[in-house]
Amino acid sequence: MYQSKLKSADMDKLFEAVLTLQSIEECYMFFEDLCTISELTSISQRFKVAELLSEKHTCHDISDTTGASTATISRVNRCLLYGTGGYKMTLKRLKQED
Repeated sequence: MYQSKLKSADMDKLFEAVLTLQSIEECYMFFEDLCTISELTSISQRFKVAELLSEKHTCHDISDTTGASTATISRVNRCLLYGTGGYKMTLKRLKQED
């Protein structure tokens, strides 16, 4: 089982709260209260970068499509290659839903 470096009671409570969300509308309500627009935009951009990297798009194409910097693309790529597998897990699940 995965052991996070961020593990804490407060982090557990946050993730438990996320798991109570039941719709995209509820997600918008919660995350707009929790995060700034800039934070949410950055998170969304990184997730899109992960999706495009997993589909084997080039760095140049990803930058053009998302506006992400090469540093962001590189960071997301490192997470895909050496991270915890969170991006891969969620992208796989989303594909299965389609």
